[in-house]
Amino acid sequence: MKTILACTDGSIYAPSIYEHAAWVATRLNTAVEVLHMLDRSPAAARRSDLSGAIGFDASQELLQNMVELDEAQGRLAQQRSRAILDDAARVLRDAGVTDVILTQRHGSLVETLPEFAASAEWVVVGKRGEAADFAKGHLGSNLERVLRTSLCPVLVTSRVFKPIRRAVIAHDGRAASRKAVDYLARHPLLHGIAIDLLNVGAAGAINEEMAETRSKLEQAGLNVRLQILPGRPEDVIAEVVAAAGADLLVMGAYGHGALRNMILGSVTSTLLRECRVPVLVFR
Repeated sequence: MKTILACTDGSIYAPSIYEHAAWVATRLNTAVEVLHMLDRSPAAARRSDLSGAIGFDASQELLQNMVELDEAQGRLAQQRSRAILDDAARVLRDAGVTDVILTQRHGSLVETLPEFAASAEWVVVGKRGEAADFAKGHLGSNLERVLRTSLCPVLVTSRVFKPIRRAVIAHDGRAASRKAVDYLARHPLLHGIAIDLLNVGAAGAINEEMAETRSKLEQAGLNVRLQILPGRPEDVIAEVVAAAGADLLVMGAYGHGALRNMILGSVTSTLLRECRVPVLVFR
């Protein structure tokens, strides 16, 4: 069974991650798996040879104290992780999710994600993590790597959850955008939600591809308004999201050629930084 994988570090974004995951899960009728990563113990890096700096007996005593401290910190980290997962379960169940899986792993989130590739329908992450500088424009250190690693859609959450009543789908004609439209046409995620289908191009020029895209979404029962506007994509998309009062932005992230394995810094990164709504990213 496919699940919504909610990745949490217990940061200020954690409640939003759980509530967005619950929204997706209840719309798609699926389970939520909450993943919390425990960093690898730094003990080995700290246990250097101290015998040259102080006496042998003193260094042995110090090393023993360091081992005991590492063990105590490890137990504390386990307890904190369990508290984070228990809190996630409470929020998810209060939001109507009946099937909740709590998972704890040691290591790196990016290295662990492939393990969940076969079972994850979506990945849900916060825009910023526990260690992030909250100055405007600074994204979480793992975010771009998660976007490049995940084979399934990634929902990058805003700091606070708001009910999703209007969505903007930014369509640039590339494969990732077409994948997003195909997914939304096959799943009930946006049923009953007003949609602005946006293409940044020659104003008013509705080309055949965009007309077909709108038709595909409408045939799936979605309420779609098509807009084709001129300008720089990052500027136009952000302006439409704000002007429409959108609660969700859907877009493809990856291009062709040299940009194939990179997040598009000029568009996607800017929108992730500037838009104060959750962004659903397809690659």
